[in-house]
Amino acid sequence: MPSPHRRRLKVFVPLSLAAVTGITLTVAGPSADVQAGTVRADAAAAAAVPATIPLTFTNNSGRTDQVYVYNLGTELSTGRQGWADANGTFHPWPAGGSVPSPAPDASIAGPARGQSMTIRLPKFSGRIYFSYGQKLVFKVATGGLVQPAVQNPSDPNRNILFNWSEYTLNDAGLWLNSTQVDMFSVPYAVGVKRPDGSVATTGRLKPGGYRGFFDALRGQPGGWAGLVQTRSDGTVLRALAPGHGIEAGALPSSVMNDYINRVWSKYAGSTLTVTPFANQPAVKYFGRVSGNVMNFTNSSGAVVTSFQKPDSDSVFGCYKLLDAPNDQVRGPISRTLCAGFNRSTLLTNPQQPDTSSAGFYQDAVTNHYSRKIHAQMADGKAYGFAFDDVGAHESLVHDGSPQQAYVTLDPLD
Repeated sequence: MPSPHRRRLKVFVPLSLAAVTGITLTVAGPSADVQAGTVRADAAAAAAVPATIPLTFTNNSGRTDQVYVYNLGTELSTGRQGWADANGTFHPWPAGGSVPSPAPDASIAGPARGQSMTIRLPKFSGRIYFSYGQKLVFKVATGGLVQPAVQNPSDPNRNILFNWSEYTLNDAGLWLNSTQVDMFSVPYAVGVKRPDGSVATTGRLKPGGYRGFFDALRGQPGGWAGLVQTRSDGTVLRALAPGHGIEAGALPSSVMNDYINRVWSKYAGSTLTVTPFANQPAVKYFGRVSGNVMNFTNSSGAVVTSFQKPDSDSVFGCYKLLDAPNDQVRGPISRTLCAGFNRSTLLTNPQQPDTSSAGFYQDAVTNHYSRKIHAQMADGKAYGFAFDDVGAHESLVHDGSPQQAYVTLDPLD
């Protein structure tokens, strides 16, 4: 399992679509740790992280389109939502009304083909969006900022080529990821420079990996090709994550049912053991199915939490019937179940989570979207679903004393 400083925070941020449509915004960063202890930012750590750090944005995409960059999120010192300009200065969103209205233009002109630019990242938890050729459309409403939701056919950003990274910069350091939790689109890599001058990077595709992913997804039977969204001019825009695909009617809602049914059948007659904390191997929970419910007991035999039999959307989104609160019991069990379902390892290994990726995605019924993304990543790491950090298979970089951050736009080949 990842250490407390290398995990992903699932936050319910009012500035996002959560405020308007109930969608969860997932952001890279620390939280009350559900795996190995408590994140502590001591005085030394706080002193090591200045109010802003440089982010160098490099355009190696090979495209001639104008790039637009956005830095949107929550100001950690105040809890206010807004955006940061190129200097890292915070600007709060204006109050919105019941009818969404255009948000202020938060765009920063990005680098031309083959060029780089540097902006400042403030202590934020949020997203760095980038788009090609067109500015993104953001609106403000009563609940906050309305962000792109391209599974919606009427979303004004649906035909724009764009993507985003997620980050948290606080007194304990920088967490910066390359995410595919909501969609797979134009490729990019992220990096962080450490005090010794070394740079940790992740998120880069193999040569030919961008086209290779789409070709592989289109060739996957069972409706998976429906996740690919293409513009009228033939431009491939993205592949929706399977949960959004179900929402949009692009993927059958029953796509994981066979596997879910087999898991339920297996653990009606045997025990699933979950050891959620890597540094606490004595903490175990034991799952058994009774009817439509999987009950988990502790070592004393007391029931600590129960899960209704999930549907495919709950599995892909790691929510609803597999909700994972930031606690010390249900959340850690749920995130382990979610990873096991998406990677289809629950039938082959009754001791969860898996310590190796060798057995991931081997069942015919699995999260083929995540499987095919991981297969195309140069380091094998990705955020193919919300809890892909179980076992540290996520595309995330972290340092407690970051000197500089990097986002590199890669070729669409």
